Amino acid sequence: MRIKCSLSNKQSGFTLVEIIIGIVVLSISLAIVSTLIAPTEEQSADNLLQIKAAELGQSYLNDITSRAFDHNSDMAGGRIRCGEPNAIVNPCSVALGAEPGETNRNLFNDVDDFHNYTSNSDAIDDGLDAGYRNFKVAVTVVYAGCDLGLGNCPNAEGNLLAKKITVTVTTPLGTPIDFATYKTNF
Repeated sequence: MRIKCSLSNKQSGFTLVEIIIGIVVLSISLAIVSTLIAPTEEQSADNLLQIKAAELGQSYLNDITSRAFDHNSDMAGGRIRCGEPNAIVNPCSVALGAEPGETNRNLFNDVDDFHNYTSNSDAIDDGLDAGYRNFKVAVTVVYAGCDLGLGNCPNAEGNLLAKKITVTVTTPLGTPIDFATYKTNF
């Protein structure tokens, strides 16, 4: 009697070399894909932050323009305006900025009080929700009646008829966005 030995017991699978080559190819392709996705993710985040900056900037502009034109104007929007031709007693303020005693935003009563106002800490300090963390706000106010063609420009009196308010909101990624409007003395 003869016993037959068969060599057909082959095992199937991957060799160690094939596994290592597969891991290397997979890691190279993942590295390429991740470098293509990362800039898109950051750009997507920047778009969202720009929308929030627009909301914040518009909020500031609404707040500022709701105030009186000048400290020497009627605060209720009445008939008394600073700089009227016969109002020698009531000239418009030449120096822009907060008057003595107006130490924070809640005490500002006219537009130019916001000149050089900054919120270098979180905008949340101004009473906003946590979605506005790390946003920075800076405000400048300048006389700009000549920009709008008001009065006898370049005469100084014509320039005093309007103020340009610029609110710069800087996003947490460092993108500064400017928002501007005019407040006129009418």
